[in-house]
Amino acid sequence: MSCEIVFACYRPHAGKEGALKELIAKHVPTLLKYELITNRPPILVQAQDGTFIEVFEWRSESAAQQAHEHPAVGKIWEAMGKVCDFAPLEALQE
Repeated sequence: MSCEIVFACYRPHAGKEGALKELIAKHVPTLLKYELITNRPPILVQAQDGTFIEVFEWRSESAAQQAHEHPAVGKIWEAMGKVCDFAPLEALQE
């Protein structure tokens, strides 16, 4: 079983940083609840441009796909999509 460390980047829409932070606070606990990520402590930092970078570890190679099919995770991701853009790591200036 192979685990994968992920750097998820969320760039908040104007005036939506607070709403995004609330969703981010639910994200990892939900992934943990459904055993999609490991118990490795997640890291959350904010880039100079305001983008949040969340670092966590998928439990297995198939966990990311399972997350995309899980209704509870999908609900969070859908809500996040309304208040942020999902940015690639290489899009960050630093």
